[in-house]
Amino acid sequence: MTIPVVDLSDFLSGEEARKQKFVQELGKAYEEVGFVAVKNHGIPDDLIADLYQYVQAFFALPTDAKLAYEKKDLAGQRGYTSFGREHAKGFDAPDLKEFFQFGQTVEDNDPIKSEYPDNVTVAEVPEFTPTLRAAYRNFENSGRALLRAIALYLGMDETYFEGFVHNGNSILRAIHYPPIVGEPKSSIRAEQHEDINLITLLVGASADGLQILTKQGEWVGVTSLPEQIVVNVGDMLQRLTNNRLRSTTHRVVNPPRELWNTSRYSIPFFLHPQSTMSLACLEGCVDESRPKTYEDTTAGAYLDERLAEIGLKK
Repeated sequence: MTIPVVDLSDFLSGEEARKQKFVQELGKAYEEVGFVAVKNHGIPDDLIADLYQYVQAFFALPTDAKLAYEKKDLAGQRGYTSFGREHAKGFDAPDLKEFFQFGQTVEDNDPIKSEYPDNVTVAEVPEFTPTLRAAYRNFENSGRALLRAIALYLGMDETYFEGFVHNGNSILRAIHYPPIVGEPKSSIRAEQHEDINLITLLVGASADGLQILTKQGEWVGVTSLPEQIVVNVGDMLQRLTNNRLRSTTHRVVNPPRELWNTSRYSIPFFLHPQSTMSLACLEGCVDESRPKTYEDTTAGAYLDERLAEIGLKK
């Protein structure tokens, strides 16, 4: 399945007709599919290449070295999370992956800094941390532009999300799915799930495997070109819009047997707002034909609930 493709340069062009075309294309895709591929996304190719290089270097470290960067008291929100610790909501079997997470760096004396633990620096790969920081800022900027378009599509002020995502609790996650060394118990590397956050920006992947569940109940592979990123709706945005924009179910399946000896790497950016943001359904998304579906909550409370459900937080 080739998912809808949108061009972010249309939105940023300064031409009103191109901007509105982008807004409508993005909103329609999120109502109908939940995923889009974005070209001219603003994340430099050389930065992406460096990011993958250092991600692979980190995961190639001996297990004991990686475990030194696992901070279990942080619920996987910073540093390393070892193989098999996380599982999808509603499933007991662990996903076949290990990952490393890098979070917000507050640089403007915002008191919210006290909410965020420090990022974990990897001594063995000195280029890893500065590359993660640069990638984080680029993903954040692209995501904020997409949220401005989403706000317009929903009939709200373009800057609606700005105050919530400034110094937000976004996470850059580097994932490694190791080679399969024996007959797997499941054909799934990462069981079906929906993302927790507002939107997820995914840059490339070193191998195929990502599938989405269509409205017809069929699993189809997601493909995008190397110069594109894939961006999907998360559960927070689905709650906020009272299901107008849908968080699409997706999973990662095992490769063909002849490729079992290969690793898969993937780097999603989970765009989160500040913890105090209300996720109460927007008034413009509730009417007689679409009654309010969700109870009021905040982004922070919802995140804590979901982290417990996937096994990362007690």
